This record gives sequence, C-alpha cells and structure tokens, in this order.
Amino acid sequence: MKILALCGSLRAASINAALLRTAARVAPPGMEVAWCAAVGKLPLFNPDLEAQPPPAALRLHADVAWADALLIASPEYAHGVTGVIKNALDWLVSQEAFVNKPVAVFNVSPRAHHADDALRETLRTMSARIVEPACLSLPLLGAHLAENEMATHPLVAPALIEALQALQRAVEPE
Repeated sequence: MKILALCGSLRAASINAALLRTAARVAPPGMEVAWCAAVGKLPLFNPDLEAQPPPAALRLHADVAWADALLIASPEYAHGVTGVIKNALDWLVSQEAFVNKPVAVFNVSPRAHHADDALRETLRTMSARIVEPACLSLPLLGAHLAENEMATHPLVAPALIEALQALQRAVEPE
C-alpha cells in the first residue's frame, strides 16, 4: 500500500512534519509512506495555469495518482488552515485522481479544532473520502517529543500504527 504524506507546515522543526515522518517509520510491513516534497515548491494556485501546470503541480498530481491514500497534517494559523495546505489542495481540485481518495487527517493539537474542521470541510467538498478511524488528534504541541521519541512513545507509536492500519482497511477491505 502506498500512502502520500502532505504537511501544511514548511518549518524545519514542524511537529506536524515530525509526526508524518514518524508514521513512515512505524508503518507496518508492505506499507510505504512517502513524503510529498512538491507541496513546498508549488506556486500560488492560478486557474489560468491549469491547462499547462508548473512542474511542482505536475509532480503533486503524479504523487496523488500514485498513492492509494493520503495523510495530511497541518497546523492551525489564525483559526484556519495554513496557506501551504490550502494551496496544495487548490492545485488538486480538478484532479480526478483525488476524487474518493481515502484521507486521514492528523492533528497535533486537539485545541486547534478550527483548522481541523476547515480542512475536513475542504476535503469533503473536494470529494475526498475521510477515513475517520484513521484520523488522529494527539496532544503533541508542547510535549517536546523528538521524532525518535515519537516512534517509541507508548501512546504515539501505537496510535499511529492503528491509524495506518485503519487507513489500510479502508483501501484494502478484508
């Protein structure tokens, strides 16, 4: 199974990025979690460019088409989703490969519910299939856990594995 991880933060020390990288580290055998590098390289969305998308948008389209499912983690800025993740999603609006794509949303701060709600609304509007059992809300903001610690933490690692398995069940029903 192939999962594409999209992060709504470009910060080097992003806890959202760390959680997505940790998900890749703890993924069950036979599951590949790949980082979507195109997100940070996308120009601002412009519908006039859709006929001939820029290289980063073409890469994003190809990555989404390759993936069986998506993982999205994004911080909340001013009670909303980040421009980074919204811009990436805007580049995917007209992409057939995104329609009905299974998606898990990870939230590293349960108090950041405004962005989580807005992200889910955008995903539903775009016809993504949000897999609720695969979605996580973990109180990691301020927990000061390094990536290595997340991968072995008794609450974080099992929650990630369970979420990934739920996403796998949504993609590959038994």
